[in-house]
Amino acid sequence: MLRFVLFRILNAIPILFLLSVVTFLIIQAPPGDYADYIAAQMINLGGASPELAQAQADAYRLEHGLNEPILIQYFHWMWGILTQFDFGHSFYYNRPVGDIVASRLPPTIAIALVSHILATLLGVSLGILAATRQYTWIDTALGILSFLGMTIPRFLLALIILYLLVFQLKVSEVGMFYSPRYSGAEWSWAKLGNLIYHIWPVIAIAVFGGLAYQVRVMRGNLLDVLNAQYVETARAKGMSENAVIMKHAVPNALHPLVAFQGVALPYMLTGEIEVAIIFGLATVGPAIVGSMSVGDVYVSATFMLVLAATLIIGNIIADLLLFALDPRIRQSGAL
Repeated sequence: MLRFVLFRILNAIPILFLLSVVTFLIIQAPPGDYADYIAAQMINLGGASPELAQAQADAYRLEHGLNEPILIQYFHWMWGILTQFDFGHSFYYNRPVGDIVASRLPPTIAIALVSHILATLLGVSLGILAATRQYTWIDTALGILSFLGMTIPRFLLALIILYLLVFQLKVSEVGMFYSPRYSGAEWSWAKLGNLIYHIWPVIAIAVFGGLAYQVRVMRGNLLDVLNAQYVETARAKGMSENAVIMKHAVPNALHPLVAFQGVALPYMLTGEIEVAIIFGLATVGPAIVGSMSVGDVYVSATFMLVLAATLIIGNIIADLLLFALDPRIRQSGAL
């Protein structure tokens, strides 16, 4: 297994390198850079003349290397990552990019993991319930729920919930993790409750979108497995229906869902990013959008590289879960 993990990590290096090149070029493709943003701010907010603003922008480009060719900028950025683990300096935040990633990535991953775990547990449970109650009102209701979860855009749900919270329920503390009185307080159950009070819409929307697919897949897989010959044999031996389902059918029906976990974590991350942008939480989503809008290229490129890495890590975890779940894989020595 260790050899397999090392092999996958080594294979991921050229993929990440190629993704970093493509991402950096795409981010740099639109006209303008952060120096143009500075010039626009000087004219619009500072009342500077266009000539003075342009002179300041040219000086900023020269100081920070923004006037160099794109490939040279990329190699400087990548060389800093490889030699010093330095992801560059954020123009907009005026901080090292590593500090921004360290402050915004952990809450993003924590929300995504919680959403993913809840979506998986609920999706598998509801999928089993739908398959064992085929063609009943329960199956129909869960089918409608899955259809809605797969078709309604997450940002639209976020906008609806935001409207209800702000304009109907008059909730004022939106776009933050804690109330002001808890922001600097030590960790406690009250602080945890306050955290849940503020981020439950983000988790709820991500879970709703994530469990929809898993309900449909689990239902379809379990219905196929329940008609398999070995399941009929287990029934003929006198095993109870619950034992047949949980011991023989469900483990085999889980294989496609376990393989799906490789893309589920990035899916949850993108779901969290979409919703966090609407709610303005201090996570990865608003940082990506904000940095792209002002031309803060190193922040955008770093976060996109991190998201690509989560996809690779998710696929490795999915392979390890399949190894733990399926004894045939262990016996074959595939990992």
